[in-house]
Amino acid sequence: MSTNTPSRRRVLGGMAATAATVVGWNVATQTWATAAEAGRGHGGGGSVSPVPALDGTLKTSAADLVQFSKDFGNLVPDITPWAVLVPGSVNDIVKMVNFARANNLKIAANGRSGTGDDLESHSNYGQAAVPGGISIDSRGLSKVVSIGANTAVVEAGVTWHQLTEAALAKGKMPPAMPDYMHLSIGGTISVGGIGGTVGKYGLAVDTIESINIVTGAGQLLTASPSVRPDLFNAALAGGGQVGIIVRATVRIVPPKERVVVFNLVYNDVATYLADAEKVLAEGRFEVQAGELQRKPDDSGWRYKMELGATYTGTAPAREPLIAGLRDVRSEAVIDDMAFLDYVYRFDAYVEYYKEADYWDQPKPWLSLFLPASKVKQFLQIAEADLTANDLGVGFVLTYPYRTSKLRRPMAVQPNDSVGYLFDLLRFPHPGEPDIAGMLEQNRRLYDKAVALGAKRYLVGAIPRMTPADWKRHFGNRYSDLCNAKRRYDPAGILTPGQGFFA
Repeated sequence: MSTNTPSRRRVLGGMAATAATVVGWNVATQTWATAAEAGRGHGGGGSVSPVPALDGTLKTSAADLVQFSKDFGNLVPDITPWAVLVPGSVNDIVKMVNFARANNLKIAANGRSGTGDDLESHSNYGQAAVPGGISIDSRGLSKVVSIGANTAVVEAGVTWHQLTEAALAKGKMPPAMPDYMHLSIGGTISVGGIGGTVGKYGLAVDTIESINIVTGAGQLLTASPSVRPDLFNAALAGGGQVGIIVRATVRIVPPKERVVVFNLVYNDVATYLADAEKVLAEGRFEVQAGELQRKPDDSGWRYKMELGATYTGTAPAREPLIAGLRDVRSEAVIDDMAFLDYVYRFDAYVEYYKEADYWDQPKPWLSLFLPASKVKQFLQIAEADLTANDLGVGFVLTYPYRTSKLRRPMAVQPNDSVGYLFDLLRFPHPGEPDIAGMLEQNRRLYDKAVALGAKRYLVGAIPRMTPADWKRHFGNRYSDLCNAKRRYDPAGILTPGQGFFA
């Protein structure tokens, strides 16, 4: 989808104007107008479109905009918006969506998740970017509204960590969570949200009961499987194309107290896949994940299966849990820990990445859903293509799940009863990594995966995605997405960074 790409003169002009209070958008010059300019009729008497009165703040200074000048992937240059809305209410979002539509400006939500002062968009390849438009800082809506018996109501800027802590205080927790818990819920459910419990609970979007959403037509609507199901289905895992999610009702369940974690190592792909699918079919574990790793002597690749059996009270007998699997007992690493420690296990990795200067490196990630019938073939292709340097200090997740557990139609799946996640999470070494080469490798692996029947997860960095690529990706769901786009975002102002449409 095309965007209003700003010229350098217009951007600098817009930033300079923010030395005084911005009161409107100058339609003639495509810059923000100050009170003085509006009073002088700058650019034509009727050309200044006034900014509506807001409960929050519309920021246009260079210092504020630079914080939105990159995303987590740090791969796309010059994604600075022209303004940032920090909403003080949902009504602010309604007003600014209507303002954007009236002035032909793009607008998108920015999750601004993370920890401490390290808040950023966690899109990987400019998906949440709106150069020449308005970015909505979701942290302006970060309230846990209520915790009930079976559901929690949260604003879109709430992180999974915040929800988990609030729910635990009431004896509950969300069942399906991402591996990194400091992501905003609104951003996560816009793409799907995957973690090690996908085999049991599906994606995070599969635990959403209803949403409140501001459509591209400027309407605040409620959507659920029974109320405006077309909007509900297009919004969840739909890449922000039909509206700005402002509130979600999330299913919650009784918490798990402890977990026994098994890490089983395999030196060949066939045995790993056979055992992984056996474990999935028998449903022995709450958590099932897996990883493609370099061997310790760097002579090739091996596989690790990570399994978590949760319990309260007496720990389960360990031997029956891994009975019938390859004889891995001598190599198995087994931990017994508080379940919450397991849920937050990636926090330690994040601290290391930040301290060792990996966090701000460009990160060309690639996330795919593979059909089980072709997974061995693809993993052998990936093993031959990838080197240790391609990962840096990152990792490759790969593990099975039942595609029937993923019920939201825009989270498009391979045509197999079992799918495999393939998640190439690179953290390149500081210095001069070959980022261009890694992006080309992503494209190469993506094309080979698609030829085998794979689908992509909406995060990740794949260069040169065209509307034809996206049409092939969505398949028979593409017409539903297009119909929802026309109905709920008729001016095409929402989330241009996805590039789904011409």
